Amino acid sequence: MLDAVVVGAGPNGLTAAVELARRGFSVAVFEARGTVGGGARTEELTLPGFRHDPCSAAHPLAINSPAFRALPLERYGLRWLHAELPMAHPFPDGSAAVLARSVGETAASFGPRDAGTYRRLVEPFLPRWDTLVRDFMSLPLTALPRDPVTLARFGLTGLPPSTWLMRRFRDEKAKTLFAGLVAHVIAPLGSFATSAIGLVFALAAHARGWPVARGGSQAISDALTALLTDLGGAVHTDYEVKRLDDLPPARAYVFDTSPTALARIAGLGRYYDGYRYGPGVFKIDYALDGPVPWTAREARVAGTVQIGADSAEIGAALRAASREGRAPDRPFLITVQPSVADPTRAPAGKQVFWAYGHVPNGWTGDLTDAVERQLERFAPGFRDRVLARATAGPPELAARNANYVGGDIASGAIRGLQTLLRPKLSLFPYATPHPAVFICSSATPPGPGVHGMAGHNAAKAVWRRLRQT
Repeated sequence: MLDAVVVGAGPNGLTAAVELARRGFSVAVFEARGTVGGGARTEELTLPGFRHDPCSAAHPLAINSPAFRALPLERYGLRWLHAELPMAHPFPDGSAAVLARSVGETAASFGPRDAGTYRRLVEPFLPRWDTLVRDFMSLPLTALPRDPVTLARFGLTGLPPSTWLMRRFRDEKAKTLFAGLVAHVIAPLGSFATSAIGLVFALAAHARGWPVARGGSQAISDALTALLTDLGGAVHTDYEVKRLDDLPPARAYVFDTSPTALARIAGLGRYYDGYRYGPGVFKIDYALDGPVPWTAREARVAGTVQIGADSAEIGAALRAASREGRAPDRPFLITVQPSVADPTRAPAGKQVFWAYGHVPNGWTGDLTDAVERQLERFAPGFRDRVLARATAGPPELAARNANYVGGDIASGAIRGLQTLLRPKLSLFPYATPHPAVFICSSATPPGPGVHGMAGHNAAKAVWRRLRQT
Protein backbone atom coordinates (compact mmCIF):
# COMPACT_ATOMS: atom_id res chain seq x y z
CA MET A 1 0.00 0.00 0.00
CA LEU A 2 1.24 3.46 -0.91
CA ASP A 3 1.42 6.20 1.69
CA ALA A 4 -0.08 8.79 -0.65
CA VAL A 5 -1.61 9.05 -4.09
CA VAL A 6 -1.79 12.45 -5.80
CA VAL A 7 -4.38 13.06 -8.53
CA GLY A 8 -3.30 15.76 -10.97
CA ALA A 9 0.24 16.64 -12.07
CA GLY A 10 -0.01 20.40 -12.02
CA PRO A 11 2.51 22.45 -10.02
CA ASN A 12 0.56 22.00 -6.78
CA GLY A 13 0.08 18.25 -7.17
CA LEU A 14 3.74 17.75 -8.07
CA THR A 15 4.88 19.94 -5.17
CA ALA A 16 2.69 18.00 -2.72
CA ALA A 17 4.15 14.75 -4.01
CA VAL A 18 7.73 16.05 -3.72
CA GLU A 19 7.18 17.30 -0.17
CA LEU A 20 5.80 13.92 0.90
CA ALA A 21 8.55 11.97 -0.87
CA ARG A 22 11.22 14.16 0.76
CA ARG A 23 9.91 13.00 4.13
CA GLY A 24 10.20 9.34 3.26
CA PHE A 25 6.62 8.58 2.24
CA SER A 26 5.87 6.43 -0.80
CA VAL A 27 4.02 8.51 -3.42
CA ALA A 28 2.51 8.05 -6.86
CA VAL A 29 0.97 10.75 -9.08
CA PHE A 30 -1.78 10.09 -11.62
CA GLU A 31 -2.43 12.57 -14.45
CA ALA A 32 -5.25 12.39 -17.01
CA ARG A 33 -3.29 14.21 -19.73
CA GLY A 34 -0.43 12.75 -21.70
CA THR A 35 2.11 15.10 -20.10
CA VAL A 36 2.59 16.65 -16.69
CA GLY A 37 2.17 20.37 -16.13
CA GLY A 38 -1.40 21.54 -15.60
CA GLY A 39 -1.15 25.34 -15.88
CA ALA A 40 2.61 25.12 -16.53
CA ARG A 41 3.01 23.47 -19.92
CA THR A 42 4.70 24.31 -23.23
CA GLU A 43 3.45 23.23 -26.65
CA GLU A 44 3.80 24.10 -30.34
CA LEU A 45 0.33 25.58 -30.74
CA THR A 46 0.79 27.55 -33.97
CA LEU A 47 3.74 26.68 -36.21
CA PRO A 48 6.70 24.26 -35.92
CA GLY A 49 9.49 25.75 -33.84
CA PHE A 50 7.24 28.21 -31.97
CA ARG A 51 7.01 27.08 -28.33
CA HIS A 52 4.00 28.54 -26.54
CA ASP A 53 2.81 28.35 -22.94
CA PRO A 54 -0.92 27.49 -23.13
CA CYS A 55 -1.52 29.09 -19.73
CA SER A 56 0.98 30.70 -17.38
CA ALA A 57 4.11 32.18 -18.95
CA ALA A 58 5.53 34.86 -16.62
CA HIS A 59 6.32 33.70 -13.10
CA PRO A 60 6.63 36.34 -10.37
CA LEU A 61 5.09 33.97 -7.82
CA ALA A 62 7.16 30.96 -8.85
CA ILE A 63 10.55 32.64 -8.45
CA ASN A 64 9.44 34.04 -5.08
CA SER A 65 7.73 30.85 -3.87
CA PRO A 66 9.05 29.60 -0.52
CA ALA A 67 8.22 26.05 -1.65
CA PHE A 68 10.16 26.25 -4.92
CA ARG A 69 13.07 28.13 -3.37
CA ALA A 70 13.53 25.29 -0.88
CA LEU A 71 13.86 22.73 -3.69
CA PRO A 72 16.92 22.17 -5.95
CA LEU A 73 14.95 22.76 -9.16
CA GLU A 74 17.90 24.39 -10.94
CA ARG A 75 19.68 21.04 -10.64
CA TYR A 76 16.90 19.60 -12.81
CA GLY A 77 17.11 22.16 -15.59
CA LEU A 78 15.02 25.11 -14.44
CA ARG A 79 16.57 28.43 -15.48
CA TRP A 80 14.94 31.82 -14.91
CA LEU A 81 15.38 34.44 -17.63
CA HIS A 82 14.60 38.13 -17.12
CA ALA A 83 13.57 40.84 -19.55
CA GLU A 84 14.92 44.35 -19.02
CA LEU A 85 11.63 45.28 -17.33
CA PRO A 86 9.32 42.86 -15.50
CA MET A 87 6.21 44.70 -16.69
CA ALA A 88 5.12 47.78 -18.62
CA HIS A 89 1.75 49.48 -18.93
CA PRO A 90 1.62 51.66 -22.06
CA PHE A 91 -0.86 54.49 -22.60
CA PRO A 92 -2.51 55.74 -25.81
CA ASP A 93 -0.22 58.80 -25.92
CA GLY A 94 2.89 56.60 -26.26
CA SER A 95 4.06 56.96 -22.66
CA ALA A 96 4.13 54.11 -20.12
CA ALA A 97 4.24 53.31 -16.45
CA VAL A 98 6.54 50.45 -15.50
CA LEU A 99 7.01 47.87 -12.81
CA ALA A 100 10.79 47.69 -12.66
CA ARG A 101 13.13 45.80 -10.35
CA SER A 102 14.02 49.22 -8.92
CA VAL A 103 11.45 50.91 -6.70
CA GLY A 104 12.87 54.27 -7.75
CA GLU A 105 12.50 53.58 -11.47
CA THR A 106 8.95 52.39 -10.92
CA ALA A 107 8.03 55.41 -8.82
CA ALA A 108 9.56 57.80 -11.34
CA SER A 109 7.40 56.36 -14.12
CA PHE A 110 4.27 57.45 -12.21
CA GLY A 111 5.30 61.10 -12.14
CA PRO A 112 6.35 63.39 -9.28
CA ARG A 113 2.95 63.59 -7.59
CA ASP A 114 2.79 59.83 -6.93
CA ALA A 115 6.45 58.82 -6.69
CA GLY A 116 6.69 59.40 -2.95
CA THR A 117 3.35 57.73 -2.30
CA TYR A 118 4.47 54.59 -4.07
CA ARG A 119 7.78 54.48 -2.22
CA ARG A 120 6.00 54.80 1.12
CA LEU A 121 3.62 52.02 0.10
CA VAL A 122 6.16 49.34 -0.82
CA GLU A 123 9.47 50.19 0.85
CA PRO A 124 8.48 49.17 4.42
CA PHE A 125 7.79 45.62 3.25
CA LEU A 126 10.76 44.93 0.97
CA PRO A 127 13.43 44.33 3.66
CA ARG A 128 11.12 41.69 5.20
CA TRP A 129 9.81 40.29 1.92
CA ASP A 130 11.04 36.69 2.25
CA THR A 131 9.47 36.33 5.68
CA LEU A 132 6.31 38.16 4.64
CA VAL A 133 5.71 36.06 1.53
CA ARG A 134 6.25 32.88 3.51
CA ASP A 135 3.75 34.02 6.16
CA PHE A 136 1.28 35.34 3.60
CA MET A 137 1.33 32.20 1.43
CA SER A 138 1.32 29.72 4.31
CA LEU A 139 -1.95 30.81 5.86
CA PRO A 140 -4.10 29.51 7.42
CA LEU A 141 -2.76 27.33 10.23
CA THR A 142 -0.06 25.63 8.20
CA ALA A 143 2.70 27.52 9.98
CA LEU A 144 2.94 30.13 12.71
CA PRO A 145 3.86 33.59 11.35
CA ARG A 146 7.54 34.34 11.69
CA ASP A 147 6.92 38.08 11.65
CA PRO A 148 3.37 38.70 12.89
CA VAL A 149 3.89 42.46 13.17
CA THR A 150 4.80 42.88 9.49
CA LEU A 151 2.03 40.46 8.49
CA ALA A 152 -0.50 42.47 10.48
CA ARG A 153 0.72 45.70 8.91
CA PHE A 154 0.44 44.13 5.48
CA GLY A 155 -3.07 42.98 6.32
CA LEU A 156 -4.16 46.48 7.34
CA THR A 157 -2.95 47.78 3.99
CA GLY A 158 -4.01 44.81 1.86
CA LEU A 159 -7.40 43.69 3.15
CA PRO A 160 -9.40 46.72 1.93
CA PRO A 161 -10.51 46.85 -1.73
CA SER A 162 -7.94 48.10 -4.20
CA THR A 163 -10.20 51.07 -4.98
CA TRP A 164 -9.43 52.34 -1.49
CA LEU A 165 -5.68 51.98 -1.91
CA MET A 166 -5.79 53.63 -5.34
CA ARG A 167 -7.20 56.79 -3.76
CA ARG A 168 -3.72 57.42 -2.36
CA PHE A 169 -2.52 58.15 -5.91
CA ARG A 170 -3.30 61.47 -7.53
CA ASP A 171 -2.57 60.72 -11.19
CA GLU A 172 -3.90 58.10 -13.55
CA LYS A 173 -0.65 56.28 -14.38
CA ALA A 174 -0.20 54.80 -10.91
CA LYS A 175 -3.92 54.02 -10.57
CA THR A 176 -4.02 52.26 -13.92
CA LEU A 177 -0.93 50.13 -13.38
CA PHE A 178 -2.20 49.06 -9.95
CA ALA A 179 -5.67 48.28 -11.32
CA GLY A 180 -4.00 46.07 -13.91
CA LEU A 181 -2.08 44.19 -11.22
CA VAL A 182 -5.32 43.36 -9.43
CA ALA A 183 -6.93 42.24 -12.68
CA HIS A 184 -4.35 39.45 -13.04
CA VAL A 185 -6.54 37.35 -10.75
CA ILE A 186 -9.73 38.47 -12.54
CA ALA A 187 -11.01 40.20 -9.40
CA PRO A 188 -13.35 43.20 -9.50
CA LEU A 189 -11.39 46.20 -8.27
CA GLY A 190 -13.76 46.78 -5.35
CA SER A 191 -13.44 43.26 -3.96
CA PHE A 192 -12.19 42.43 -0.47
CA ALA A 193 -8.39 42.03 -0.12
CA THR A 194 -7.61 43.11 -3.68
CA SER A 195 -5.13 45.69 -2.36
CA ALA A 196 -3.06 42.75 -1.11
CA ILE A 197 -3.12 41.12 -4.55
CA GLY A 198 -1.73 44.22 -6.23
CA LEU A 199 0.90 44.69 -3.53
CA VAL A 200 2.10 41.09 -3.76
CA PHE A 201 2.66 41.37 -7.52
CA ALA A 202 4.50 44.69 -7.11
CA LEU A 203 6.69 43.48 -4.25
CA ALA A 204 7.48 40.26 -6.11
CA ALA A 205 8.81 42.29 -9.05
CA HIS A 206 11.03 44.42 -6.82
CA ALA A 207 12.31 41.40 -4.92
CA ARG A 208 13.13 38.98 -7.76
CA GLY A 209 11.38 40.05 -10.96
CA TRP A 210 8.77 38.50 -13.25
CA PRO A 211 10.87 35.99 -15.20
CA VAL A 212 10.06 33.32 -17.75
CA ALA A 213 11.42 29.78 -17.59
CA ARG A 214 14.01 29.03 -20.26
CA GLY A 215 12.40 26.89 -22.93
CA GLY A 216 8.90 27.39 -21.54
CA SER A 217 6.83 26.89 -18.43
CA GLN A 218 7.03 23.14 -18.97
CA ALA A 219 10.54 23.40 -17.49
CA ILE A 220 9.02 24.04 -14.05
CA SER A 221 6.83 20.95 -14.21
CA ASP A 222 9.59 18.82 -15.69
CA ALA A 223 12.00 19.84 -12.94
CA LEU A 224 9.47 18.94 -10.23
CA THR A 225 8.82 15.59 -11.93
CA ALA A 226 12.51 14.76 -12.23
CA LEU A 227 13.07 15.62 -8.57
CA LEU A 228 10.11 13.48 -7.53
CA THR A 229 11.43 10.54 -9.55
CA ASP A 230 14.85 10.86 -7.93
CA LEU A 231 13.11 10.78 -4.53
CA GLY A 232 11.48 7.46 -5.42
CA GLY A 233 8.08 8.77 -6.48
CA ALA A 234 6.24 7.61 -9.60
CA VAL A 235 4.26 9.59 -12.18
CA HIS A 236 1.59 7.97 -14.37
CA THR A 237 0.16 9.97 -17.32
CA ASP A 238 -2.83 9.22 -19.55
CA TYR A 239 -4.60 7.94 -16.42
CA GLU A 240 -8.04 9.44 -15.93
CA VAL A 241 -9.55 9.02 -12.47
CA LYS A 242 -13.33 8.88 -12.28
CA ARG A 243 -13.71 7.39 -8.79
CA LEU A 244 -11.48 6.49 -5.86
CA ASP A 245 -11.64 2.82 -6.82
CA ASP A 246 -9.66 3.67 -9.98
CA LEU A 247 -6.64 4.36 -7.78
CA PRO A 248 -4.33 1.93 -5.98
CA PRO A 249 -4.79 1.51 -2.21
CA ALA A 250 -3.18 4.32 -0.22
CA ARG A 251 -3.27 5.83 3.24
CA ALA A 252 -4.04 9.28 1.81
CA TYR A 253 -5.38 10.70 -1.45
CA VAL A 254 -4.43 14.25 -2.46
CA PHE A 255 -6.36 15.98 -5.26
CA ASP A 256 -4.94 18.74 -7.44
CA THR A 257 -8.39 19.17 -8.99
CA SER A 258 -11.34 21.50 -8.83
CA PRO A 259 -13.54 21.08 -5.75
CA THR A 260 -16.46 19.90 -7.87
CA ALA A 261 -14.33 17.21 -9.55
CA LEU A 262 -13.07 16.07 -6.16
CA ALA A 263 -16.62 15.83 -4.80
CA ARG A 264 -17.66 13.72 -7.79
CA ILE A 265 -14.66 11.38 -7.65
CA ALA A 266 -14.56 10.94 -3.87
CA GLY A 267 -18.31 10.73 -3.37
CA LEU A 268 -18.59 13.87 -1.25
CA GLY A 269 -22.05 14.73 -2.56
CA ARG A 270 -22.94 18.42 -2.33
CA TYR A 271 -20.08 19.34 0.00
CA TYR A 272 -18.63 21.99 -2.36
CA ASP A 273 -21.91 23.19 -3.86
CA GLY A 274 -21.33 26.67 -2.42
CA TYR A 275 -18.00 27.10 -4.20
CA ARG A 276 -18.20 29.77 -6.88
CA TYR A 277 -16.27 29.93 -10.14
CA GLY A 278 -15.29 33.26 -11.63
CA PRO A 279 -15.08 34.74 -15.13
CA GLY A 280 -13.26 32.93 -17.87
CA VAL A 281 -10.64 34.17 -20.29
CA PHE A 282 -10.23 34.21 -24.05
CA LYS A 283 -6.59 33.57 -24.92
CA ILE A 284 -4.70 33.95 -28.18
CA ASP A 285 -1.21 32.56 -28.81
CA TYR A 286 0.64 34.20 -31.68
CA ALA A 287 3.55 33.31 -33.89
CA LEU A 288 4.98 36.68 -34.96
CA ASP A 289 7.31 37.74 -37.75
CA GLY A 290 9.32 39.95 -35.40
CA PRO A 291 8.67 41.87 -32.18
CA VAL A 292 5.39 43.54 -31.26
CA PRO A 293 5.54 47.14 -32.62
CA TRP A 294 4.68 48.86 -29.36
CA THR A 295 4.57 52.66 -29.53
CA ALA A 296 6.00 52.93 -26.00
CA ARG A 297 9.68 52.01 -25.82
CA GLU A 298 9.24 50.53 -22.34
CA ALA A 299 6.79 47.93 -23.63
CA ARG A 300 9.31 46.68 -26.16
CA VAL A 301 11.70 45.55 -23.41
CA ALA A 302 9.17 44.23 -20.87
CA GLY A 303 8.36 40.57 -20.32
CA THR A 304 4.72 41.33 -19.47
CA VAL A 305 2.63 44.18 -20.90
CA GLN A 306 -0.74 45.22 -19.45
CA ILE A 307 -3.23 46.80 -21.86
CA GLY A 308 -5.91 49.18 -20.59
CA ALA A 309 -6.17 52.88 -21.32
CA ASP A 310 -7.00 53.86 -17.74
CA SER A 311 -8.33 52.44 -14.48
CA ALA A 312 -11.93 53.18 -15.49
CA GLU A 313 -11.56 51.14 -18.69
CA ILE A 314 -10.02 48.25 -16.74
CA GLY A 315 -12.77 48.39 -14.13
CA ALA A 316 -15.46 48.42 -16.83
CA ALA A 317 -13.93 45.37 -18.53
CA LEU A 318 -13.86 43.43 -15.27
CA ARG A 319 -17.46 44.38 -14.44
CA ALA A 320 -18.64 43.31 -17.88
CA ALA A 321 -17.11 39.85 -17.56
CA SER A 322 -17.82 39.19 -13.88
CA ARG A 323 -21.12 40.94 -13.17
CA GLU A 324 -22.85 41.92 -16.41
CA GLY A 325 -22.47 38.59 -18.19
CA ARG A 326 -21.02 39.98 -21.41
CA ALA A 327 -17.69 40.26 -23.15
CA PRO A 328 -16.22 43.78 -22.84
CA ASP A 329 -16.01 45.97 -25.92
CA ARG A 330 -12.51 47.04 -24.88
CA PRO A 331 -11.10 44.09 -22.93
CA PHE A 332 -8.32 44.57 -20.43
CA LEU A 333 -5.44 42.47 -21.76
CA ILE A 334 -2.58 40.73 -20.08
CA THR A 335 0.11 39.98 -22.63
CA VAL A 336 3.41 38.16 -22.31
CA GLN A 337 6.27 38.24 -24.81
CA PRO A 338 8.64 35.45 -23.71
CA SER A 339 10.93 35.93 -26.71
CA VAL A 340 12.10 39.26 -25.27
CA ALA A 341 13.99 37.27 -22.63
CA ASP A 342 14.21 33.80 -24.20
CA PRO A 343 15.18 33.57 -27.88
CA THR A 344 14.89 29.75 -27.78
CA ARG A 345 11.08 29.99 -28.00
CA ALA A 346 10.94 30.78 -31.74
CA PRO A 347 13.05 30.56 -34.92
CA ALA A 348 15.64 33.30 -35.42
CA GLY A 349 14.07 36.70 -35.96
CA LYS A 350 10.59 35.47 -34.97
CA GLN A 351 8.74 35.71 -31.66
CA VAL A 352 6.02 34.05 -29.62
CA PHE A 353 3.46 36.23 -27.90
CA TRP A 354 0.18 35.72 -26.08
CA ALA A 355 -2.70 37.85 -24.92
CA TYR A 356 -5.89 37.20 -23.05
CA GLY A 357 -8.97 39.15 -22.07
CA HIS A 358 -11.70 38.39 -19.55
CA VAL A 359 -15.09 37.02 -20.58
CA PRO A 360 -18.06 35.54 -18.68
CA ASN A 361 -17.70 32.01 -17.34
CA GLY A 362 -18.49 29.50 -20.06
CA TRP A 363 -18.67 32.17 -22.80
CA THR A 364 -18.66 30.66 -26.30
CA GLY A 365 -18.02 33.72 -28.48
CA ASP A 366 -14.92 34.90 -30.35
CA LEU A 367 -12.98 37.82 -28.83
CA THR A 368 -10.22 37.83 -31.44
CA ASP A 369 -11.24 41.06 -33.17
CA ALA A 370 -11.72 42.96 -29.88
CA VAL A 371 -8.33 41.75 -28.61
CA GLU A 372 -6.53 42.79 -31.78
CA ARG A 373 -8.26 46.16 -31.91
CA GLN A 374 -6.93 46.79 -28.40
CA LEU A 375 -3.44 45.71 -29.40
CA GLU A 376 -3.51 47.98 -32.46
CA ARG A 377 -4.27 50.97 -30.19
CA PHE A 378 -0.91 50.51 -28.46
CA ALA A 379 1.05 48.68 -31.17
CA PRO A 380 -0.04 49.97 -34.61
CA GLY A 381 0.75 47.42 -37.28
CA PHE A 382 0.50 44.46 -34.91
CA ARG A 383 -1.73 42.44 -37.26
CA ASP A 384 0.91 42.74 -39.99
CA ARG A 385 3.36 40.78 -37.79
CA VAL A 386 1.01 37.81 -37.25
CA LEU A 387 2.14 34.59 -38.95
CA ALA A 388 -0.36 32.34 -37.15
CA ARG A 389 -2.66 32.40 -34.15
CA ALA A 390 -4.22 29.78 -31.90
CA THR A 391 -7.34 30.87 -30.04
CA ALA A 392 -8.85 29.34 -26.92
CA GLY A 393 -12.04 30.48 -25.25
CA PRO A 394 -13.54 29.05 -22.06
CA PRO A 395 -14.66 25.72 -23.61
CA GLU A 396 -11.24 25.06 -25.12
CA LEU A 397 -9.40 26.06 -21.93
CA ALA A 398 -11.62 23.78 -19.84
CA ALA A 399 -10.99 20.93 -22.29
CA ARG A 400 -7.22 21.44 -21.95
CA ASN A 401 -7.31 21.67 -18.16
CA ALA A 402 -10.31 20.36 -16.24
CA ASN A 403 -9.47 22.65 -13.31
CA TYR A 404 -10.41 25.67 -15.45
CA VAL A 405 -14.16 25.27 -14.98
CA GLY A 406 -15.91 27.51 -17.51
CA GLY A 407 -12.53 28.95 -18.52
CA ASP A 408 -11.78 30.24 -15.00
CA ILE A 409 -7.98 30.04 -14.85
CA ALA A 410 -8.06 31.19 -11.19
CA SER A 411 -9.90 27.95 -10.29
CA GLY A 412 -12.52 29.90 -8.35
CA ALA A 413 -13.89 33.41 -8.02
CA ILE A 414 -11.63 35.89 -6.22
CA ARG A 415 -14.46 37.65 -4.47
CA GLY A 416 -15.65 38.17 -0.90
CA LEU A 417 -14.45 35.78 1.77
CA GLN A 418 -13.63 33.23 -0.94
CA THR A 419 -10.60 35.40 -1.74
CA LEU A 420 -8.93 34.07 1.41
CA LEU A 421 -11.11 31.25 2.71
CA ARG A 422 -11.40 28.71 -0.08
CA PRO A 423 -12.82 26.24 -1.00
CA LYS A 424 -14.89 26.31 2.22
CA LEU A 425 -15.21 28.65 5.19
CA SER A 426 -12.84 26.51 7.24
CA LEU A 427 -9.64 26.76 9.22
CA PHE A 428 -8.58 23.45 7.62
CA PRO A 429 -9.12 24.06 3.89
CA TYR A 430 -7.02 21.12 2.68
CA ALA A 431 -9.09 18.50 4.56
CA THR A 432 -12.41 17.03 3.41
CA PRO A 433 -15.18 15.05 5.14
CA HIS A 434 -13.35 11.88 4.06
CA PRO A 435 -10.48 11.46 6.57
CA ALA A 436 -8.08 10.10 3.93
CA VAL A 437 -8.90 12.62 1.17
CA PHE A 438 -7.28 16.04 0.80
CA ILE A 439 -7.35 18.86 -1.78
CA CYS A 440 -4.25 20.83 -2.85
CA SER A 441 -5.29 22.74 -5.99
CA SER A 442 -5.45 26.48 -6.65
CA ALA A 443 -8.93 26.35 -5.14
CA THR A 444 -7.17 26.29 -1.74
CA PRO A 445 -5.00 28.98 -0.08
CA PRO A 446 -3.02 30.87 -1.16
CA GLY A 447 -4.95 30.64 -4.42
CA PRO A 448 -4.07 30.79 -8.12
CA GLY A 449 -0.64 31.02 -9.67
CA VAL A 450 2.33 28.79 -10.38
CA HIS A 451 3.96 28.68 -6.96
CA GLY A 452 3.28 25.23 -5.50
CA MET A 453 2.35 26.65 -2.12
CA ALA A 454 -1.12 25.08 -2.04
CA GLY A 455 0.57 21.73 -2.60
CA HIS A 456 3.21 22.51 0.01
CA ASN A 457 0.59 23.51 2.58
CA ALA A 458 -1.63 20.52 1.84
CA ALA A 459 1.34 18.16 2.14
CA LYS A 460 1.85 19.37 5.71
CA ALA A 461 -1.72 18.42 6.57
CA VAL A 462 -1.23 15.02 4.93
CA TRP A 463 2.03 14.10 6.62
CA ARG A 464 0.69 15.12 10.01
CA ARG A 465 -2.20 12.69 9.48
CA LEU A 466 0.10 9.93 8.19
CA ARG A 467 2.29 10.21 11.27
CA GLN A 468 -0.77 9.83 13.50
CA THR A 469 -1.94 6.60 11.85
